[in-house]
Amino acid sequence: MSNQYIEAYQVPPGIEIFERGWLSANNIFLFDSRNSKGDVSLVDTGYCAHQQLTLDLVFNALQKHDLSTLDKVVNTHLHSDHCGGNAVLAQTYPCEIYIPSAEVQAVEHWDENLLSYRNLGQECPRFAHQGILIPGQEILLGQYLWQILAAPGHDPHSIMLYQVDHQILISADALWEEGFGVIFPELWGESGFEEVAQTLELIESLPVALVIPGHGKPFTDVSKALGVAYSRLDYLSSDADRNARHGAKVLLKYKLLEWRSMDMDFVHQWISGTPALTHIAKQLNMSLTELSDWLPQSLVKANAARIEHHHLVNMN
Repeated sequence: MSNQYIEAYQVPPGIEIFERGWLSANNIFLFDSRNSKGDVSLVDTGYCAHQQLTLDLVFNALQKHDLSTLDKVVNTHLHSDHCGGNAVLAQTYPCEIYIPSAEVQAVEHWDENLLSYRNLGQECPRFAHQGILIPGQEILLGQYLWQILAAPGHDPHSIMLYQVDHQILISADALWEEGFGVIFPELWGESGFEEVAQTLELIESLPVALVIPGHGKPFTDVSKALGVAYSRLDYLSSDADRNARHGAKVLLKYKLLEWRSMDMDFVHQWISGTPALTHIAKQLNMSLTELSDWLPQSLVKANAARIEHHHLVNMN
């Protein structure tokens, strides 16, 4: 998508956007278009089930631009759809992996509770980090310096990247064209609504010409997206149960994107064994059995899944 017009904006040289689906977050490939020996970086790496595609995308981009290797991997946050390709990229290239500074201890000890993988019922191959991302500092990615901005809410340790000269914001899951990522901290009783509002206010304070979101296509109408996001935040924060139900449906839908089709007995087992859903059941005053019965049916009602031959099957 590099060097093509996105609505009224032309992506500057040295930036390619790998727009992925919902199982894998978008990746941004950055290189120095003036110097083949300059920095080559990748922001976010997708989900582990798509790691071969991530490898292929990077390999093809390196070949296309006559580049020798990948130097850096930068993770906006450590949800599994943003860092699931870290391990395989580190095995393939001599790249350094940069993570948000608040995640250092969790990664060093590979604490899957702190890293959310066990809590959310997801997977991520273990990787090591060599660098940290500190809000308020800058990092060279390709041929441009990017500001590192704190973006709590969806994830308390998430960051965004902002390129001042070209007014580009890599927003991760803090802002999409039609909303933002699930406010996960609220699902286990921690603050998240206020942090989302603060992050949206930060974005609003910046001159932004192009947003590259974690999911969905890049967009230029930032005011419209912020309006949608504020409205969505008001809708969710006005009813904690509404936010909990939304979070539960997203978690199962995400897993179903990976499974494509799964035996209903295993679906019920996964729901009962996922700690975040246990918290949600308590919040909704439901037993795990009740939640396990309601949740697949909620996807069916929303036309996001169907039940066929005792299997939950993905749709859309």
